[in-house]
Amino acid sequence: MVLRPYSWPGILTAAGCALLTVFAASPSDLVNRAEPFREYPGIEYNDFPLPSDYAEKTEWAFARLMYPSIPGARYDRWGSDWHKGLTAWTQDYPRADRHFSRAIRRLTRLHVRSVEQPVSLEDGDDVFNWPWIYAVQTGQWNLTDAQAGKFREYLLRGGFFMCDDFWGEREWAIFLASMNRVLPGRPVVDIPGNDPIFHTVFDLDDRYQVPGQRVVRTGSTEKCFNCPARWRGIYDEKGRLLVAMTYQSDLGDSWEWADDPNYPEKYSALGIRIGVNYILYAMTH
Repeated sequence: MVLRPYSWPGILTAAGCALLTVFAASPSDLVNRAEPFREYPGIEYNDFPLPSDYAEKTEWAFARLMYPSIPGARYDRWGSDWHKGLTAWTQDYPRADRHFSRAIRRLTRLHVRSVEQPVSLEDGDDVFNWPWIYAVQTGQWNLTDAQAGKFREYLLRGGFFMCDDFWGEREWAIFLASMNRVLPGRPVVDIPGNDPIFHTVFDLDDRYQVPGQRVVRTGSTEKCFNCPARWRGIYDEKGRLLVAMTYQSDLGDSWEWADDPNYPEKYSALGIRIGVNYILYAMTH
């Protein structure tokens, strides 16, 4: 993996102007519509420390998609309302989000907020404030038709979606059931190795499966039998990547456990580099 030399201020200035054109009539309009920072109880964490600078005004924040789960989703707490947390969308939250945000601060010149932003497709036009959105456990999601329509508009107007940590044929089918309503008729393909997303910041020719924290106990990188990592995506008609899927890898855990000496460093190193590339691709395409 090689760091590519770029003049970041020029790239980010151009990206920022483009995004403001896509998502809002003016910078003030963008800021006024954004939902304030909010926290929810997660299925793993309920009292993760809040950074002292959490209220800082910045140019970018880690946006995490909130979504309803399929009936009987294995990570949902019994009787939980997805609007209030404690369901599959909160896997790794907020520890992964905040660890990764710190890494982006160190590895790029993006002015990054120290805390994440949970984003609901039901909050009017708020989704258009967040040019890059991440979701975990999308093998458990179940978007409504209205949510799918809003998400489609978001992606076609310039948004970018990264989805992570879903495994096996069953979860793939559940993922596609909603994704096909978001972008009907657009095929899912394997992202070729020469795609700019693998070379925007770091050259990522050597990609391998990024496992969850369970690798510390089991020694296996897979969560299911014979399920290697796949780097898949959906493109628009101009060749811009709209959706990037880290299928059968768990980048969220690589961020979440990046400070754990028991979790192998090589997985966090790759997970962070992939995430950085995906963000800067989204900001410059």
